[in-house]
Amino acid sequence: MAKKRDIIIAIIIAATFFMTIGFFGLMFIGLMSEDGDIGWGGFGPKVAIVEVFDGIYDSEPIIRQLKKWGKSKSVSAIVLHVNSPGGGIAPSQEIYNEILRVRKDEGKVVVTSMSSVAASGGYYISCASDMIMANPGTITGSIGVILSYPTAGELFEKVGVRYQTVKSGELKDVGAVDRNMTANERKMLSAMVMDSYEQFVEAIVAGRGMDKDEVYKLADGSIFSGRQAYNYGLIDTLGGFEDAVRLAAELAGISGKPQTVKDFVPRKGFFDLLGGLLRNVGRASSTGSLGPEILYLY
Repeated sequence: MAKKRDIIIAIIIAATFFMTIGFFGLMFIGLMSEDGDIGWGGFGPKVAIVEVFDGIYDSEPIIRQLKKWGKSKSVSAIVLHVNSPGGGIAPSQEIYNEILRVRKDEGKVVVTSMSSVAASGGYYISCASDMIMANPGTITGSIGVILSYPTAGELFEKVGVRYQTVKSGELKDVGAVDRNMTANERKMLSAMVMDSYEQFVEAIVAGRGMDKDEVYKLADGSIFSGRQAYNYGLIDTLGGFEDAVRLAAELAGISGKPQTVKDFVPRKGFFDLLGGLLRNVGRASSTGSLGPEILYLY
């Protein structure tokens, strides 16, 4: 009798064990997208999160994620989570254009959620989305273009350093740090800045459906709180990140609590952080020594 009872207990324990393993296995599968990324909420259509944090100087990681989620059959909407002061013009434009493509070609809903800062290039890329949501205290705006570089001619003279330059034309060494900017250089660079400025304004007009004259009134480099931006028509509504996820789900026709998924980003180690620091130093160095850089920044 005791032996039979022990067998029954063993069977119950084994069944419980395998049922537990099966349950967690199914739950894990539900958390996985078809691309192998971890999500939350199990099965059903999902909202993908694409984070744009820090300066915008490399568009590739963001575009890769947008392409990935654009093609994903399990993703119906994308939330662009922006916490950036902007950055390079070309990377900002590349991200902007990819958002438009994902909306048009892939049929995905894209909602931007502005975090602490979404200024200049951060605002630029946001304009490509279906809707923009910001916190009342978000810092945004800063619609404009900036170009700057250092000169150290007097310092070089004091330490006995002189540049020797052979160039094919008057403007070939624009941005040289050993001398001040000439009138013709300033004229050329100002024309580039204003052309880039016009491109910024045109992107807002196209993305936001605003009147160009209204954009010009706001596009003097001023920064705005999220609430001010809402009153000016620069964003669509106020709310936090979770509100943006719910809005994206609603626009995509997802019922119930929205399920989210995002790219797996490995934790950065010491050498990753060191590499990022060196890249930033290199960028600053190239801006000073190889010529000025025009930016949608701050």
